Amino acid sequence: MKLYVVILSTLICAQNLFSQQVEPEVFTLDNGMKFILLPRTAEPNNVAVGWLAKVGSVNERPGITGLSHYFEHLMFKGTNTIGTSDVAADAEFTRIESLLRDKMLQIVWGDQYDRFQDGEIDDPWDEANDTPQLAALRKELTETMNEHRSVIVKDEFSSVYQKAGAVGMNAFTTEDLTFYINGLPANKLELWCWMESDRLQNSVFREFFAERDVVHEERRMRTDSSPTGEFDEQFNSMFWQAMPYSWPVIGWPSDLNSYTLDEAKRYFEIYYKPNNLIGIVVGDFDIDTARALIEEYFGRLERGKTDPPPVPTIEPSQKAPQRLVGEVDAQSQVEVRYHTVPFGHKDSYIFEVMSAVLNGKTGRLYKSMVEGDEIASSARVRFDGKKYAGAFSFTSTIKGGAQPEHLETAWYRELELLKNEPVSDYELQKVKNNIVADQYRRLQSNFYLMIQLGFFEMLGGWDYINTASGRLLAVTDDDILRVANEYFDKNNSSVAIYQRSQNAEPIDEELAEFSPEQVAMIRQTLSELEKMPVEMLGGALENMRMQSSQVPPEMKLVFDYLLQKLEKRVDVVSETEVSAGGVVEPLEEVETERPAEPVQTPQPTTLVLTPQQRAQADQFLLNISAMELSDLVPVYTTLQGVANSVPVSDRPVVAFILAKLAVRIAELEQQEDK
Repeated sequence: MKLYVVILSTLICAQNLFSQQVEPEVFTLDNGMKFILLPRTAEPNNVAVGWLAKVGSVNERPGITGLSHYFEHLMFKGTNTIGTSDVAADAEFTRIESLLRDKMLQIVWGDQYDRFQDGEIDDPWDEANDTPQLAALRKELTETMNEHRSVIVKDEFSSVYQKAGAVGMNAFTTEDLTFYINGLPANKLELWCWMESDRLQNSVFREFFAERDVVHEERRMRTDSSPTGEFDEQFNSMFWQAMPYSWPVIGWPSDLNSYTLDEAKRYFEIYYKPNNLIGIVVGDFDIDTARALIEEYFGRLERGKTDPPPVPTIEPSQKAPQRLVGEVDAQSQVEVRYHTVPFGHKDSYIFEVMSAVLNGKTGRLYKSMVEGDEIASSARVRFDGKKYAGAFSFTSTIKGGAQPEHLETAWYRELELLKNEPVSDYELQKVKNNIVADQYRRLQSNFYLMIQLGFFEMLGGWDYINTASGRLLAVTDDDILRVANEYFDKNNSSVAIYQRSQNAEPIDEELAEFSPEQVAMIRQTLSELEKMPVEMLGGALENMRMQSSQVPPEMKLVFDYLLQKLEKRVDVVSETEVSAGGVVEPLEEVETERPAEPVQTPQPTTLVLTPQQRAQADQFLLNISAMELSDLVPVYTTLQGVANSVPVSDRPVVAFILAKLAVRIAELEQQEDK
């Protein structure tokens, strides 16, 4: 019986690949805030919710680079009432901190920069170079921030959501947007409307100056600790001659130090007003009820006094090839990048199809460079269509005794084939089918559909979801020939060669097959896992096992390596606990069993939760306790899909819930079979 259902479902999905459409309700409040509402019952009693500000690093300027990403952090600090035990004292501390910081900035921008320009000091921001007056102000600011913490209720904003059963609360910043996302029980939609409208209306930017150190640490881990991180930033700045895409989303270090509270407030008044925001709700909800709640809460927000300024810059055509060569403590790597078109341009669809022809284990690059010549451990291309411009990149990491020039030559050889030989009908149809099938799969999760609706609406229109498949299927071999010859010109190319330094430490054989960026990711993740409390390791391992089947192919090797390392650490910790005669308290245990299909559960293992985490899990499970089997399976699948987006501290809770659900589903399936 189950096999028949699986086969039937497969046939239905295949039939729907070319007919699947989404039909949301779209409306705009009087204050200018646009909303996209899409009711779906596939995942009962749950909604995926989010809102985005149409602002990213492209809207910044030198001096405030990274400010959009900085707001991503600040927006989780609470409001004038959430996040503090004393509203008046909280505001007074913030006022004093701002005054002290402004005095410090005047000294840095004045005397310290004069000393820097005279050659007296090498860094005007380095505390070691402080004047006595600057040192005294820094000491007073530090003391004030420490006192301020006495009236701060840490993470209270997030805690309100967690107690309500929220899963997947997060945010991210790109060059073009800042997106705030969440997953909630459907009966908590009003809570979301109130919380999000409150932090838009009553944000106080608590810990404005203290958070700078957090972002500096994030930059250190992302960029400074990566073998190619700083080179990548330099290459990006070289590639973009005029567009603001030339600076990093996280910002330049000196700019991170320069923000003032007044400047941040002015930025907020321009870009975080409803006329520059988009809200999205996808899931199991009544559209009339949702609309009434949205109008009640978000409708109270005041429209911005002025619309955000446009980004008028157009990237000039590149007149000559560019080249950057650097030595790195990693395996040698090559990148070749070309200026192309923004998202939604008629040629963007051709670049998408071309990328599919080249990528993957059945693609041309893998067959030619990895399997054929055996000169690369990885080889891939990427079309990056941003809002105002676009780029197409080839990247590859050498294998064995190959040299960077071998990879570059191999890439140019593939380009000549694209320019001169039509892609076969079979090859073209194969990649088109894969693209459309992938797009269809993305529609199945409320969470990712919510993100897509917001992202595409920001770039030009949410209906890209409905129209993209047809445009992609219409791409011909002649289109690929034309685009390859038009854009892949030598004078339009920028090349980065990252040559392994002769003085570099010996290659870790375990990491030899990974690219520099993958090695950096691995090391950063292992560093975070090393800091993780012992009682959270079991939950982290459980979560990774559950995600193993959903990892994108290009990340599979990295994921498997990290999973292996975490398993070894858990084993070591377990042995240590046994020898010590006990375990870390408090603990909550649950034994999991493997149910029958369709639910894929991990091997039996023990999960550990603190009392607070157990309360969060129990609340969520209570909300879905009355669900039938047909409803629970989609909930389980959805929760698996969002688990990777959950903050590390919350992942044991998600893993615990998934384990409980797996057992319950297995029980219900056994009852059904009887």
